[in-house]
Amino acid sequence: MSLLAARLGRIKPSPTIAVTFKAAELKAAGKDIIGLGAGEPDFDTPEHIKAVATKAITDGVIKYTALDGTPALKQAVCTKFKRDNGLDYTPDQVSVGTGGKQVIYNALMATLDPGDEVVFAAPYWVSYPDMVLLAEGTPVPVACTEETGFKLCPEDLDAAITSRTKWVILNSPSNPTGAAYDRGAMRAITDVLMAHPNTWVMSDDMYEHIVYDDFEFVTPAQVEPELFDRTLTVNGVSKAYAMTGWRIGFAAGPRELIKGMAKMQSQSTSCPSSVGQAAAVEALTGSHDFLVERNSVYRDRRDLVHRMLNSAPGITCHKPEGAFYVYPSCAGVIGKSTPDGERLETSEDFVGYLLESVGVAVVQGAAFGLDPYFRISYATSTEALSEACTRIQRACEALT
Repeated sequence: MSLLAARLGRIKPSPTIAVTFKAAELKAAGKDIIGLGAGEPDFDTPEHIKAVATKAITDGVIKYTALDGTPALKQAVCTKFKRDNGLDYTPDQVSVGTGGKQVIYNALMATLDPGDEVVFAAPYWVSYPDMVLLAEGTPVPVACTEETGFKLCPEDLDAAITSRTKWVILNSPSNPTGAAYDRGAMRAITDVLMAHPNTWVMSDDMYEHIVYDDFEFVTPAQVEPELFDRTLTVNGVSKAYAMTGWRIGFAAGPRELIKGMAKMQSQSTSCPSSVGQAAAVEALTGSHDFLVERNSVYRDRRDLVHRMLNSAPGITCHKPEGAFYVYPSCAGVIGKSTPDGERLETSEDFVGYLLESVGVAVVQGAAFGLDPYFRISYATSTEALSEACTRIQRACEALT
């Protein structure tokens, strides 16, 4: 009898985490590595948020809390959704988990039966299909092309929805492409969803506050209020507030769903960190002045990477509207040979070549469901990004 459960055979470890660990191992071994794989801001958590967390520790806020969020944090989440998105929730419609990933996992585990389908755009965040598979559902990725800015075409979404579709997951701005839906594009998507009244909507808004060039963020239930009663709107403090390690995510939606998610959480992690929740209250309700400056830095980095990658032979790079990723095509280097005579057949081959030849760690497009591409996170120093892109240019120039 096998020790490990059969369900583990349906999934694979997170490729983005694997690349991050590999880069760290090589650095520890003395290699000159620039890691561009992690989706983690290089900025520190703002001081006013850290100060509240420090006070919480001093004041003894170190015990178990309510299962799926303190009353203070749930109220702060309600305030946030009303202020930023025009959505009216009450605290019993809010779930707080140990990061946005747990919140999404709880929702899928609480709702999917074997054979239920979950539709999402490809390229996709690497965890969507594997979480669906763990919940015994069927992932249904819908290919989005660079020509559409990596956004879902309404007709393709409509064709993908069947009588078995339980959820459609939307992610704007997107990981890995940075693609974001403006109001018109989101309206076209919500019109499709309105034609499928038995399908639930999950909106992953984790990168809501990281947008550029006067882009106006919108979320589905905001654009189409009639979707409100079948939408779970997911967000968190990890990205905009540079609080990845604090592990606080949240969502709001129908009470029945929120109760089901709490039941799942009661038998897994129980409550999130008490100190993390106190800090999240301050993040959501305190000053947001820092966002303007940080987004300006991110925008400049985006433009730098976009420009330099488009100067690398065989690489083309689309300019995204948000998040802190670019998703360049490496189609122009596939079929070429390295100085050692190895032929590059896949994006994984190219990514391996960059790591070995010039010490730049990125993530292969196969991990995100659309090839031949690769993902770069520009949430690192401008100096490191410039050097990394110079190395990528050099590596591409050496191919024959």
